[in-house]
Amino acid sequence: MLTVDFTRFPVSAGDLVLDLGCGAGRHAFEAYRRGAHVVAADLDGGELTPVRGMFAAMRAEGEAAPPAAAAPVTADATKLPFPDDSFDRVIAAEILEHVPRDRRALAEIARVLRPGGLAAVTVPAWLPERVCWALSREYHEVPGGHVRIFTRAELTAKLAGAGLEVTGSHHAHGLHSPYWWLKCAVGVHDDRNPAVRGYHRLLVWDIMRRPALTRLSEAALNPLIGKSLVVYARKTFIRNGPVVPDAAH
Repeated sequence: MLTVDFTRFPVSAGDLVLDLGCGAGRHAFEAYRRGAHVVAADLDGGELTPVRGMFAAMRAEGEAAPPAAAAPVTADATKLPFPDDSFDRVIAAEILEHVPRDRRALAEIARVLRPGGLAAVTVPAWLPERVCWALSREYHEVPGGHVRIFTRAELTAKLAGAGLEVTGSHHAHGLHSPYWWLKCAVGVHDDRNPAVRGYHRLLVWDIMRRPALTRLSEAALNPLIGKSLVVYARKTFIRNGPVVPDAAH
């Protein structure tokens, strides 16, 4: 299930892409499938073992052909082990809400992104997240949990402060907000609750089948209760230099 819309965030064969805080690797796999050179980075090295295995499986099945390449890397978002201006694209999906020093993480994203390169940053949207926090302390008061709720204005201001120009935004996963509200209401870890299990089956069915009815329903719900806010931005400066447009993309 992708949160970033790759029609708004074009990735081409040969692009160097950083998926920062890759988790299970969903966005890294899509970039790899499109022929990119992908670095899948996460602070939790345990997350990277299955990601590495999936990259290998995709290669074996011919889902990613040359020039595509992929490498998992353990990395701290606030101190990235990459040179300045390294990447054509950076994805940071659902990580900034976990990072106490989020401005530092955004500065690092801007640093490693080449001038003219694009970033896609996603965070839990304000309204659905506020409901979750109100329903359950267990939802966010856990080690490594959510440390803040972003407004759109806050996220765009912090992107601008890092030197990234916002080019567009949207909400995603409107069908998922009620699922998380339900989990928060009955107990975040109570996956055996009949209502939670039933809703989860619906979401899995929707992801696998993508029927027109649920696709239309989610499109209508996204602006109202989309679980994720997705913001796209461009790096428009050279360090100590002038603004430079992206001529290549």
